[in-house]
Amino acid sequence: MRKSIIVGALLLAGCNSHQSALAPFGLEARSTLTMTTVLVIGAVVIALGVALVFVLAVRAPEGRLDHAGGMRMVLWLGAIVPTVVLTALLVWALPAMRPLPDAVQNLRVHVEGEQFWWRVRYKPQGQPPLISANEVRIPVGRTVVFELTATDVIHSFWIPGLAGKMDMIPGRTNRLVVKADKAGTYRGICAEFCGLSHALMAFDVIAMEPAAFDAWLAASREPPMRTEGRGAALFEASGCNACHSLNGGEGIGPDLTRFGERRTLGAGILPPTVANTAAFIRDPHKSKPGARMPAYAAMPEADALAIARWLKEHGR
Repeated sequence: MRKSIIVGALLLAGCNSHQSALAPFGLEARSTLTMTTVLVIGAVVIALGVALVFVLAVRAPEGRLDHAGGMRMVLWLGAIVPTVVLTALLVWALPAMRPLPDAVQNLRVHVEGEQFWWRVRYKPQGQPPLISANEVRIPVGRTVVFELTATDVIHSFWIPGLAGKMDMIPGRTNRLVVKADKAGTYRGICAEFCGLSHALMAFDVIAMEPAAFDAWLAASREPPMRTEGRGAALFEASGCNACHSLNGGEGIGPDLTRFGERRTLGAGILPPTVANTAAFIRDPHKSKPGARMPAYAAMPEADALAIARWLKEHGR
C-alpha cells in the first residue's frame, strides 16, 4: 500500500496545467479529452463485464451452460453487443474529429521550425506581417490558423492544452486550425526528434482576451524604445546584428525586437535574466548543444553583461 501511495504521488507530481492535454484551454484539446474519458470509461466497463462473466463461469455448476447456451453467449457478447457499442462510439466520435472551419478573416500565424527555435510571423488580414520568435500569442474565442513549416529538419508542433500535434516539414506548409477558450500562459513543444537540443526546444503560448490581444498587436507595430550606449555599440561591433534583427525584420537568428518583454531565453529553456543572457552570448552550446549560434568565448564578461542589459531594456 505504501509503495502504491508513493508511486501515485510521484505520478501526480508530474502533472501540470501549462503543458498538459489533461488541462485543456482549446476546443480541440477539450474535445479530445472528452473522447478519451468516454473511451477509458467504456474500456473499464467492458473489462469489468468480462471479469464478471469469467467469475460466474468459474463458479457455475457443471453442465449449467450447454452448447446452445454457449453459442448464444458468443453471439451476443462477441458479435452483437461489440458491434452496437463500437458503431455508437463511431457515430458519436466522427463529428468531434471534424476540424474547425477556416475563413478568410481568421488570424493566420506562420510558425517555422528552426534548429532549435521558432520563427513566428503574425499575418492579420489587411496588415503587414509582424515578426517574432519563440513565443505565440493568440486571442481567446477567435479562430486562429497556424501555418506550419520547417527550415532544416522535420519538427512537430504541439501545444498539448490547445490541439493535437502537426508535423512541420521543409518545403511544405501544414495548417492547424485552433480556438482557445480560456486565457492564460501555457507551453508548446517540439514533439519530433530534431537534433541534439530537441528536448530544449519549447515556446510560450499566451492566450489573451481579444481586446488585450488587439492592443498588444497594435503596440508591437510601434518602434521599440531603443536605448543607446555601450551595450548597443558592442552588439553592433560584435556582429550580432548580422544574424539578429532589432526592427521586426527577417534574420538568420531569432528576432530580438522586443526581447525585454519575453518570458524565456533560448526557446523556453532559461529565465531571461541579465546573467543568463550574458552566459548564453558567450557560450550558447552549454545551454543548447548543437545550436547554430557561434560562441563568443573570447568576449569579456563585462561586455557580454553590457549587451545583455541593453537587450533587456530594448523594447520595454
